[in-house]
Parts: sequence; C-alpha cells; structure tokens
Amino acid sequence: MSHNKIREDKTCLNCRHVVEQKFCPNCGQENSDSRKTFHHLFIHFFEDLTHYENAFWKTIKNLLFKPSTLTKEYLSGKRLSYLAPVRLYIFISFITFLLIAMFPSKITEDLTKNDKEITSNFEKEISREKESWKEKSYLKSKTVDKSYFHLKPMKEIDSIQKYGKESEKLNATTYWVYEKAVHVTEKYTKREIIEKFIEAFFHNLPKILFIVMPFFAFFLWLFHNKKKWYYFDHGIFTLHYFSFLLLIFLIMFIIDRLLGLFGNESPLTYVSGITTFIGTIWMCYYFYPAHHRFYGESRIVSFAKSVCLFIINSLFILFLLTLYVLYTFINLH
Repeated sequence: MSHNKIREDKTCLNCRHVVEQKFCPNCGQENSDSRKTFHHLFIHFFEDLTHYENAFWKTIKNLLFKPSTLTKEYLSGKRLSYLAPVRLYIFISFITFLLIAMFPSKITEDLTKNDKEITSNFEKEISREKESWKEKSYLKSKTVDKSYFHLKPMKEIDSIQKYGKESEKLNATTYWVYEKAVHVTEKYTKREIIEKFIEAFFHNLPKILFIVMPFFAFFLWLFHNKKKWYYFDHGIFTLHYFSFLLLIFLIMFIIDRLLGLFGNESPLTYVSGITTFIGTIWMCYYFYPAHHRFYGESRIVSFAKSVCLFIINSLFILFLLTLYVLYTFINLH
C-alpha cells in the first residue's frame, strides 16, 4: 500500500483529467507528489520487491510446483493476481542471462585455466608439423594448428576445382562452406573455437528460445481440438512452460555457483550435483502433468501426446542447434 503524499492540485499530471480521489479515473495514475526523497525510493524498492506485489512470489510458487495452474488462471480471467505471461518470461530471461554474463560457464573457465598447457602442446605439435611438412607452402601462414579437422588447404581444393575430375569437384555451396571452415581452422585453435562458440551460444540463446516458442505452440495446436483451443491458448501455455524451464535452469545455476565458491573438493559439490539431478528430472517430467491438467485429457492420451510432442520438439530443437552450430562456425571472424 502506497503512503505517498496526495497533491493538492486536482489535475492529473499524466492526462490532465480532473482527479477527485487518490487515483485518476481516466488513466489510473496516482495523484501523488512526483518529487521523491531517497528514503521514499528506498522504501518503494522494497515495497515493489515484496508486493510486486505478492503477485510475484505467488506466481513463482505456482510456476514451480503447480503445473498449468498459471495458464488456467490466466485464461479464466484471473490476471491481476499473477504476473502476466510475457512480463514473467522477460523478467526471468533478463535475470538468467544477466547472471550467465556475470558468471561465465565452467567450461570457459577451465579452458582459460589450462591455456598455458594447451598452448604448450600446440607449440610442440607445430614444431613437429613444420619439420615433417616444411616444404608445404600453406604452413608458412600464421597458422596455430591446421590439422585437427584434417582439411585440405584451399590451394589443393582450387587445383581440384580447376583441373580435377568432375566427380571430385565440389558444388558452389559445399565449396563456400569448405572455404569458411578452412579459414576458421587456420585462424583459430580448437580452444578458441570452443570459447567463441560458448560465448555466441549464450549471447544468442534468447533468440533461439524466441524462435522455438511459436513452433512449440504450433505443434500443440496440431495435436488438439481446433474448436476448443485457440493458438493463443497454446501460446500462453508455451510462455509459462518456457518460463518454468528458464527458472529451473536459473535456480540450478545459482546453487552451482554459490556452492562452487567453497571449492571443487568441498562436500557441498555433492549437494550441487543432487540439485542438478533433481532439477533435470523435474524439467523432463513437468511437461506431462502440465499438459494433462491444462488440456483435461485422459492420462493415457495425455502421456502419448506428451511423448510425441517431446520427441518432435527435441528433433526440431536439435535441427535448430545444428543450424546454429554451422552458422556460428562459418561466421567466426
């Protein structure tokens, strides 16, 4: 409840409508003094955090432990008691990717930590390669390690394209991809490619999720009665489901990072492992009860549809990830 001082002026600062009571009947803005003290801002922050209202914590509780409840409540018209689906998803996404950016993945840390050892190994390998292939002109470039994908140099490929048999020549698309691959492997080591891929993946993960969500809702639409359920209904279900997945991931990430502060040898690492295991199981299982409770079908039918939808969406996500890997690889620069 706000305790802001009410303005004596009865004209709304937002829409210039006459305000006879505390809130403007035209736009809903509170008719309070717009100049605030630091004390007010401090108190207002905690009011929003806990009251944000009460709807926030109520939403999180239902999202985690009561599958489909938020979706059913929202579509039934009870919308002020919970955060709106889009607002909820954006909020969780923002916190998740902010923390990921602040605390890089362990893979990147391990790669950086072992940088000296890897570099030493590469230098030894380069030395051997230079001695055995020192007459090869392509080794005179600034290459760190050209052999780990076993790609032929572009001079050889161009020679085949110009003088080789038709069966040995590459088509335009394959040649373009091959040229990109050679360029990347000549410029970066395996460690650098992995680092750049991880960085690009987490940077573009929100985009990937936004691409997946409409298709996820579309697959739901295909499997259910078109007269009873609109695409909008499936869209709200999808927003809540993806918000749940992100929230579970966020919780596991925070626990892993906090317990990781005690070191890898600490017994608390087992707690982190158990939490990750339970969270992963709950993420995989969650879709079935959410689907069953929301669509109201029999358990057998709901289970069969859940399995089919899980397989279809997994294959689709795998397809997108494959495209993403190729896109990231050929666009390294």
